[in-house]
Amino acid sequence: MINPKKWEMAFKRYHNNFMDGIRMEDVREEYEECKSEVMEIAEAGDREKDHILLINLSSIFAYSLSKWKQDVLISGGSNLEGLKNMHKVVFYQSMGQPLYTARYPHMALEYTFREVVIALVHFAMYGWEKEEQILFDFIAQHFGECLLDANEENRHTWFLLELYLQYRNKTIMGINKKLHLAVKSRLKEEGRRFASIPDDLNIYHVALERWSTGDLPELEQLIASMSRHHSELASEMGQLGEFGDFRYGFYPFEILFLIHVRKKLGLPISVQHDDLLMNTPEATMALGDPEPYPEWDPMLRTIDRFYRNNYPEYIPNKHGELFE
Repeated sequence: MINPKKWEMAFKRYHNNFMDGIRMEDVREEYEECKSEVMEIAEAGDREKDHILLINLSSIFAYSLSKWKQDVLISGGSNLEGLKNMHKVVFYQSMGQPLYTARYPHMALEYTFREVVIALVHFAMYGWEKEEQILFDFIAQHFGECLLDANEENRHTWFLLELYLQYRNKTIMGINKKLHLAVKSRLKEEGRRFASIPDDLNIYHVALERWSTGDLPELEQLIASMSRHHSELASEMGQLGEFGDFRYGFYPFEILFLIHVRKKLGLPISVQHDDLLMNTPEATMALGDPEPYPEWDPMLRTIDRFYRNNYPEYIPNKHGELFE
């Protein structure tokens, strides 16, 4: 049962974190410092230091995150450029990481399994089919390897990936149902880390069983259950937990993706939601069909051009211009 007062206090912390806690000028200053470093390395053609380019992509992500929060959460606007650039950065973090597996085999990843899956489903929602396919191919090729650690604890991540596979009629490891259990079994057999993968998906198991129902009242009940689950976890804002983070805590993207999939498949959808979570500024953002690509961040453009010019094996080289 959701405690409304606790929920409202958590949402206030979430809101104030980007209004009073993380100052936009501080984020911008760090971004500009990283940008200067990137430009210096790129202009010198310094391949001894070019791993710094990959590391500094995180500063673009942080800057884009703050921009999204300022534009939508704080100001109540509808500018999605920051959100789209966040997912674009994750794409390029994934594309750049394979360049360093031989030189720096123990280099820490700048992205997580969850972040890559979130980027993938957002590409699907944005209608960016070319980039979506490239990112899916990366996931399928490196799934459970060092480039994509699948020891994932968040149940909604497995829900999103499995729903995506069923929606797109794709498979990973030859399956698109109960993927988390198959992955857990395989990693265990291979002597790799698997303990964080849940044994069950709780509410998301039900959602995966019934996501394509033609019964609108059943769908509304399903969404209400998912929203209640998300809200209860988000009420623990600032604590370790599935939706206790300040990036996406009150942005119900897993529910929005479910609605998107049903809409695309011509299934009935619920258009009115009375609960608090589904009426937050981030939950009510309107996406275009397709959503326009964001303008290129100058630092990101420089990094992409550097890798294209210096590494023939760089994945985007195989696909021509992207995000255009």
